[in-house]
Amino acid sequence: MNAADKAAIVVGIDGSEPAARGLVWAIEEARLRDARIQVVTAWHIPTAAYGAIGFVPLTTPPIEETFRKAAEEAAATATEQVRTAGVDVDVSVTQGQPAEVLLEAAAHADLLVVGSRGHGGFVGLLLGSVSAQCAHHAPCPLVIVR
Repeated sequence: MNAADKAAIVVGIDGSEPAARGLVWAIEEARLRDARIQVVTAWHIPTAAYGAIGFVPLTTPPIEETFRKAAEEAAATATEQVRTAGVDVDVSVTQGQPAEVLLEAAAHADLLVVGSRGHGGFVGLLLGSVSAQCAHHAPCPLVIVR
């Protein structure tokens, strides 16, 4: 069986500790199922980064590049962890709202795995807005790792 024929587990990664725990869980599940993992990282520039409507900060490097690079680094770290574990892996780093990107990636997946909360605005919430949106709209079974 080649990697494309294997079951797919989509894992949301944002560089947070809950996402890292979700990845560890997904790696073990992929081993049990002989599945492949698709690491999915989404990035966007929060409105608060601009301060006010119409304000564009003059930063070097540009703020968009900063967010994109952070997402790419989180995805690369996760991808290396999956490869080291001997599991087939694909990676996707996409600009967009995290829940929307994850739900789209999970459209043809066998399982979606996310951490209970990540780098969202309200860190103290037990169930983050992304995991809550995934719980309501996931097109496949969902595991939220605490």
